Amino acid sequence: MSALHESNLTSLPLLHRGKVRDLYEVDAQHLLIVQTDRLSAFDVILDDPIPGKGEVLTTLSNFWFKKLGHIIPNHLSGIAPESVVKGEAEQAQVRGRSFVTKKLKPLPIEAIVRGYLVGSGWKDYQKTGTICGLALPAGLREAQKLPEPLFTPSTKAAVGDHDENISYAQAVELLGEARAAQVRDATVALYVEAANYAASRGIIIADTKFEFGVDEAGTLYLIDEALTPDSSRFWPAESYQVGSNPPSFDKQFVRDWLESSGWNKQAPAPRVPQEVLQKTADKYSEALQRLTAE
Repeated sequence: MSALHESNLTSLPLLHRGKVRDLYEVDAQHLLIVQTDRLSAFDVILDDPIPGKGEVLTTLSNFWFKKLGHIIPNHLSGIAPESVVKGEAEQAQVRGRSFVTKKLKPLPIEAIVRGYLVGSGWKDYQKTGTICGLALPAGLREAQKLPEPLFTPSTKAAVGDHDENISYAQAVELLGEARAAQVRDATVALYVEAANYAASRGIIIADTKFEFGVDEAGTLYLIDEALTPDSSRFWPAESYQVGSNPPSFDKQFVRDWLESSGWNKQAPAPRVPQEVLQKTADKYSEALQRLTAE
């Protein structure tokens, strides 16, 4: 399977290249989002893409947008991506890996929800007994399920910078009290329903992040992607054990290899061996198959 590291569409104006997604303007009301096979690790975009990754992200996001649409509307327009570009070469670049979305105003936070004590949350808890200022019971262990899901927002960093965790009070300052509460409640509701479904498919969703946007009328929408291995920590339920961080369905193979390579985590990153890229691609595909049976 060939990989798409970067899209090159000349029939539409390019607005932005992110870590993974390329954003084009379709018209005054619509955007084209192309999910490439790029991979970032430690906030550096790698030269080596993961074949098929963009298709997995798109298929899985579409699955979740449909399954969770009763909780909150999403940004999908229903317009076929192939219909907004010109020529077979451009259609091939967008086919199976793109959305045509409504043009919305993104909110200036990442909406993170944690169901398990792991990652930066575990590190914070060890130091302070809290996550993002939220007090937790004493004596919890790594990877333990939290008493209830926690909404722990962060800032949105530019490419190459790090997101920073913020308190709920800071989210209120950025969004206003009513909007912050709406985002918090939607984030937790989306997570709870998705986590319950995933559990029935043998996957634990330890944590995830959502992004939201609003239209001119102020209606809140779920945007970007949803509940993929890029934005979530998926654990195989059969490997889960409190006290250790289970293997996850994501880029952990690449991260582990980079950690062992002696790389200083500054650009440029070293070239990643083909077998590491293939193992990562296989993990993304397995998550898709488990969750959607596709």
